[in-house]
Amino acid sequence: MFEVYVHVPFCLRRCGYCDFNTYTAVDLGGGASRGNYAAITIREMRLVRDWQERHGIAEPPASTVFFGGGTPTILPADDLIAILNAIRELWGVEDGAEITTEANPDTVDAATIRALADGGFTRVSFGMQSAVPHVLRTLDRTHTPANVEAGVRAAGAAGLRSSVDLIYGAPGEGLEDWRTSVRTAIDLGANHISAYALTVEPTTKMGRQIAAGVLPKPDDDDEAAKYEIADELFSAAGLQWYEISNWARPGYESRHNLGYWRNVDWAGIGPGAHSHYNRVEPASCRSESERSARPHGSSPQDCDAHGAIRSWDLAHPRLWSERVNAGQVPWAGSESITPMEALEETIMLGLRLREGLDLMALRTSLDIGGTSSAALDAGVAELEREGLVERRGSRLIPTLRGRLLNDAVIERMFDCCGL
Repeated sequence: MFEVYVHVPFCLRRCGYCDFNTYTAVDLGGGASRGNYAAITIREMRLVRDWQERHGIAEPPASTVFFGGGTPTILPADDLIAILNAIRELWGVEDGAEITTEANPDTVDAATIRALADGGFTRVSFGMQSAVPHVLRTLDRTHTPANVEAGVRAAGAAGLRSSVDLIYGAPGEGLEDWRTSVRTAIDLGANHISAYALTVEPTTKMGRQIAAGVLPKPDDDDEAAKYEIADELFSAAGLQWYEISNWARPGYESRHNLGYWRNVDWAGIGPGAHSHYNRVEPASCRSESERSARPHGSSPQDCDAHGAIRSWDLAHPRLWSERVNAGQVPWAGSESITPMEALEETIMLGLRLREGLDLMALRTSLDIGGTSSAALDAGVAELEREGLVERRGSRLIPTLRGRLLNDAVIERMFDCCGL
């Protein structure tokens, strides 16, 4: 499988809790602006496609495309559609592909959503965060619950699937506030809901307010209680968890995000976007000019290494656009993924999913027997006795308690496997 992620780094304003790679300026210099962002993005995609060909990467048509941010819908619908059409031209898009854009409810209306649907989009993910006005104010969100409802209704009328994102644990959010948000999201009729615990970074506005004592620090026990409330209410409404922070009606899971958790290949386009390839062949750098065209900051693996790699684009849009306009893939860096690291990622990702971690495949990857196999069996049995995991056939699946203590479960699985 192959996926494409497009990062749009522009926002109307930066929310107080946000540490994503986003910018509020209309023009960031070096050719990076909202007005020409689509053109530079398409230029980068052509460079990436050439890089793939030099490294023996023949990807199938994209099974999913995801526009994230930032606020992708701050761009005109025609720009988003132009980028999608370029993906069709360069890689192809398989029939029935999932094509998603994130959306701030303040930046879309029925006409915009209809245009996106006509242009090939199939899904919109709305940043709802909360249905309670005082919580939205704490999060520095400018939209209202009515904006979210209007967006979801418009998406349904245009034939698009919709998802809503919630955040729990904001300072001053009570348990009843959270129940209100969860119930409101359910009542919208969205078939996919994400719920994320608030993470506070010290460099954000909210982080500084908490450090100064202006706002209280999020509480782990409070967040655990809110997770349990969400899981109970979503489950009662027919949405089942399929990843620790995501619930959906059967058949409405985010195929794009499942691709990440299953470690498929994806190309990340745009400032700060990450890419992942499971198999890269050495490139034939026949000339000095080709060697000098390697992305600045990349290692010699750009031409010489093989195996699995991940890379990441330059974060600042000005530096990114200057590199693209110079005809170079705008990597800030890249790294090989060792077999051990790949195994650790398989364990971490598998234990986040309802489909679980495949123990038979894990044993094959570890190539273990005897004492090592006994240690794995004993460790898994102990996790089961503690109610942290359960087995379904050959798969190991976290329980509700195991989801709440997921980091600890993963660390103990590492120990069981001798990692």
